[in-house]
Amino acid sequence: MSRHSRPSRSPNPPMIDTDRTSDPSSNSKTPSSGVSSQHSSLSALRKYNPDAHPRRKLRSQYPRGETENHVEYILVASFDIDKGPIMEHQFPVAITGDEHMLAELMLPDQAHVRNQDWTIFFLHKDTSQEEEETELKAEKKRKRQRRRDRAAGLLEPNDVESGDELEVGEESAEDSDESEPEGGEGPPLIYVLNLVNTKQDKTAKRGAVVKAMAICTRHPFLHIYKPLLLLALEEYFKSPHPATLALLYEAVNTMDLSLMPRLTLLERYLLQASDNKDLFVEKFEQMIQMRMAEERGESPENVTAMSESPEKRMDLTRNGTKAHVVAHGMYSVPRDTHEFETKVMYNGIPIPIKVPVAISPETVGDFSLIKLIQTFSDPHTKSPQAFSLHPHLTTSGAYTHPIIVLANAMLTQKRVIFLGHNRPSGEVAEAVLAACALASGGILRGFTRHAFPYTDLSKIDDLLKVPGFIAGVTNPTFENHPEWWDLLCDLPTGRMKISNRIDGAPLTEGLANFQQQNPGYVAAVNTAANGTASNDPTGDATFMSDVLRSVAARHGEGVIRAKWRDWVEKFTRVSAAFEETVYGASALYIGVEEAEPGNENVSGHGYVWGDEPSKLRELAGGVHRIEGWRNTRSYFSFKQDLAQLYTFRPLKSLDLHHLHDRLRLTKLSPGISREIYMALSKYTHSYDEICQLLTVAPESHAGLFYVALGLFHKDRDVRLKVVDLLERIAEHEAGRHWWKALSRFEKLAYYRIRREAEAEMKSKLGEKESLGVGNGQAMMVERRIS
Repeated sequence: MSRHSRPSRSPNPPMIDTDRTSDPSSNSKTPSSGVSSQHSSLSALRKYNPDAHPRRKLRSQYPRGETENHVEYILVASFDIDKGPIMEHQFPVAITGDEHMLAELMLPDQAHVRNQDWTIFFLHKDTSQEEEETELKAEKKRKRQRRRDRAAGLLEPNDVESGDELEVGEESAEDSDESEPEGGEGPPLIYVLNLVNTKQDKTAKRGAVVKAMAICTRHPFLHIYKPLLLLALEEYFKSPHPATLALLYEAVNTMDLSLMPRLTLLERYLLQASDNKDLFVEKFEQMIQMRMAEERGESPENVTAMSESPEKRMDLTRNGTKAHVVAHGMYSVPRDTHEFETKVMYNGIPIPIKVPVAISPETVGDFSLIKLIQTFSDPHTKSPQAFSLHPHLTTSGAYTHPIIVLANAMLTQKRVIFLGHNRPSGEVAEAVLAACALASGGILRGFTRHAFPYTDLSKIDDLLKVPGFIAGVTNPTFENHPEWWDLLCDLPTGRMKISNRIDGAPLTEGLANFQQQNPGYVAAVNTAANGTASNDPTGDATFMSDVLRSVAARHGEGVIRAKWRDWVEKFTRVSAAFEETVYGASALYIGVEEAEPGNENVSGHGYVWGDEPSKLRELAGGVHRIEGWRNTRSYFSFKQDLAQLYTFRPLKSLDLHHLHDRLRLTKLSPGISREIYMALSKYTHSYDEICQLLTVAPESHAGLFYVALGLFHKDRDVRLKVVDLLERIAEHEAGRHWWKALSRFEKLAYYRIRREAEAEMKSKLGEKESLGVGNGQAMMVERRIS
C-alpha cells in the first residue's frame, strides 16, 4: 500500500496519516506519528463530538471477575466391547444422572470406522435451576428500582431494606441490561461440542480404542474450542485421569474476553450486515484505554474523550501490524472488529482463539450456508425433479427450489430430517445448524431449541414427541418411515423428499377472508395447490437466482447470510401487511407514536409495493405460507420480541424502513419526497437514532445513496437539511463508514451546497472580503476528493 497520505473523504479536514504499512519485515525506521494500521479509521484523529458516540457507559461482554464460567462441564466417554458406550468422567461434577444417554450421544453410529468425528448436541437446563435464576433476577431488578427511587427523592434516605446495598460489580454488570431485551423461550441451552477419536491398538479387543471428549458451554460460539479438544483428547489417551480434564477446564475458563465490548442490538445488526473490518473499532480502543487507565491508577470517567485525543491514541497498535510486532504491546486492537482475538494457554502452548463479537439468535457453532445451498441446489439445477405438492412448502409449484422448500418447512414448523448415510455425524450436525440459521435469519427464534444436530434410532420415541423438530441422523432406516418426518433432506444425493404422510394445509379464516375480499386473485391463491406457478408471484425464484449468482461469484458467507436475513425480514413484513389486509390489524405491527402536527404525510408503515396489484399478487402467492407460519412457535416468539424491542426503539415516531423503501422503490412527487427528507433530518439526531437509520440503509442496499439523492432535490431547504443529516452521519462512529462509501458525484454536491450556504451566510454578515478565500478553500477540498 502507498505510504503517501491520501485526502480525507469525510467532511472534516484531512488529518495526519500514520504508518499504514503492516509488513513486519519492512526495514523502515520512520516512527509512526499515531496508530499503526492497515486501515484509515485508526489513523484519522477525529475531533470528539458527544452526539456521534453513545451516551451509555461502555462495558465488557464478559467482565473480569464474573462467576459464570466459559465452559461448565467436560465429559469423557468410551466404547466398551461388552457394555457398549460408557461414561468415564464428568468434570467437575456430573451434568446429569442419565450417563448412558450422554455416552450414546457422544459415540455416534459408525464412529469406530473413522479416525475422527465431531458431533454437536444440546442439553436443556433443569427447571428448578431456571426458577431460582428468575427469582434472583427479579430481586436484583427490585433493588435497582429502590435505589433509583431513593435517588429521585421518592423514598426517605433512611428507608433502607437489608440487601439494598450494591454487590461488587453489580451495578456495572446490570445497568444496561434493561436497555437490551434478550428474548428467549427459557434458560440458555447447554451446547455440547464432542470429539471422537479411534486409535488402533492390537492389544485391545477388536483392535481399536474409541474415546470421546466433550465440552459443555452456554456460549453458542462453541466451535472456538475445537483446537483445544484435539490437544486435550490426545493428552487423555496418554494419561486417562481427571487431572487431564482439570488442566483443560482451568485453561478454557481463564480465557480473557474482558476487552470485548458489549454492543447494543442495533450495533450488532450493523456489524453483522457490514464487511467493514473497522466498524466500531472505537469501542475496542476505548476498552483498552479504560484498562490502561485502570492499571495506571487513573480514574476512567473521562476515558471516552481521552481515547479520542492524539496523545492517548498513540499508545494503540493494530494486531499483526509492524508497530505491534516491533513493540510487543500487551494490548492491541483486533485486525477485524467482527472477531475478538485472544489466547488460551493449554499445557504451555498458546492457542489463538477468535471469538465472534456479534452473534445472531439461533446461530450456533461454525457452519456454512453456502455449503448447504450448494448441496441441494446443484442436483436441482442439473436435473430438476418435481416435488409432491403441499401448499405450505411448494409455494412456487412442483419445481419450487429445494432451499425454499426447506425454508418453508422450517417456517411452518414441519418435521425436518437431514440424513447422511455413511457420512460423518459432524456433517449432518452442521447441516442442521445451517438450516436453523437459514430459517431464523437472525430475526426469528424457536428453531435451535427444538433441533437435534445429531440423534440416533434409539431416541426416536423422544424425538417424535417434539413438534416441528429439526434432526440430523446417519441411519438409513429413517428414510423408510415417512410417518416420522415431513421433509427428508438426503445429504449424499442432494435431494429432498416431501412425505406422503404429511398433514394437509387446513382451510383457515385468513385464507377464506382473502379469497372473499379479492375474488380476482383466487386462482393465484390456488397456484401452490395445483402446481402451475409460472410468474414467480412471491419473488422466491428471482431471490434464489440472485443468491446462486453471489455464491458463484464467491461473495462469501457474510454476504449470503445478509441476503437470507433480508429474505426473512421481508417475509415478516409481508406477513404483517397480509394480516392488516385480511384482519384489519396486525399483531406484527405496533403503531408509531403521534409526533408533532405536520408529519401526517410520513406516518405510513410496513412493506412497500409499487402498486396495489403487485401487492395483492404477492400476498396471494404467499398466503398459504403466511397462514402456516401464524400458528408456530417462531410466530409467537416474534410477536413477543417486537413488543419488547418497540419499548427500546430510539425513534418511535417514524417507520424509517417504510420511508427509506419509498425513496428506494417508488416514484415520488417533489412534495412527498420533500416531506420524507425533512422528516429524516428532523427526527434523526442522537447516536441511537442514526444507528436505527443505518440499519434500514445497509451497505448491501446501496447504503446512503437514496438518502443522499436529497442533495439534488428542487427545494433548497431540502438540500440544506440533507447536508445537515449527512454531516451528522459522517461524524457518527458507524455512519462515517457509510459516508466514505458514497459516490464522488454525491460528495461533490454535498460540498457545493455547503459552500453556497457558507457564502450566503458570510454575505449576510457583511464579510464579503472573505468570500473569495472561503470559495478557494472549498474548491481545493473538491479538487482533493476528485
